[in-house]
Amino acid sequence: MEKLFKLMPHPDYAQKFSFSVVYALLASIGVNFFYQPGQIYSSGITGIAQILTTLSKDLIGVYVPVSATLLLLNLPLFLLGWFKIGHKFTIFTGITVVLTSVFMQIIPDETLTTDPIICAIFGGAIMGAGIGYALKNGLSSGGLDFVSIAIRKKTGNTIGSISITFNLFIMLAAGLLFGWQYALYSAIAIFVSGKVTDAVYTKQKKMQVTIITRHPEKVIHTIQKKMRRGITIINEAEGAYKHDKQTVLLTVVTRYELPLLRAAMGEADKKAFVSIADNVQILGHFYEEEF
Repeated sequence: MEKLFKLMPHPDYAQKFSFSVVYALLASIGVNFFYQPGQIYSSGITGIAQILTTLSKDLIGVYVPVSATLLLLNLPLFLLGWFKIGHKFTIFTGITVVLTSVFMQIIPDETLTTDPIICAIFGGAIMGAGIGYALKNGLSSGGLDFVSIAIRKKTGNTIGSISITFNLFIMLAAGLLFGWQYALYSAIAIFVSGKVTDAVYTKQKKMQVTIITRHPEKVIHTIQKKMRRGITIINEAEGAYKHDKQTVLLTVVTRYELPLLRAAMGEADKKAFVSIADNVQILGHFYEEEF
């Protein structure tokens, strides 16, 4: 069978790099122009980096910029991604994180306003646009994405629910350490960021995947290892041209999980025929068991 292993248009490395640059610029503007002046704490690893930066002078006697803290926090998570998720995914994410840290360092802090409401709304909108753009182009902003995906593979919980749990801890820490008003303003920023991200790219959108393969056991094992997804098996499918017997596998993934699916298929069966149907509607909860 002709190699048809293309789950979606796959940009070359130069395009991937340009996507990383755009995200890094947007994230840096959001943090340096709005979050820092307004004492707004972002979601995910960026919010943790901001908290540690705010505390760094008291903890170690030296002010550590957000750019350095963000990079240091991501280093051990790169190892998690390398061994538990995928090499290519980790490399591109690492490039994105490094660029973000560099731009945060070289773009000067600019206090456009200190009004926390304005900073929360505009900072959240810019950050959400950056995250949505990155996800739309198959990139990850790093940080807790590694942890969320790893937990998703172990527990089966959705990425969204895992992210909400982490963000609640960040808001709680910001409230206890710096005052509850900053936790509430940060919650506004996270809400706006999430809405803009969804407007640019809906990461939980369901997509039905049909896989025709001669190596079903290997494909099933690899997909479940990387994504913890149920799969429906149709045996003894017959090709109309050669009348050879193959196996059809059906599963449902989100757009966010497409890079993981691509990695799984590349490892299990590069010659498999893979078809993806967008805009899938799910009725009931049978997909959690069957698909």
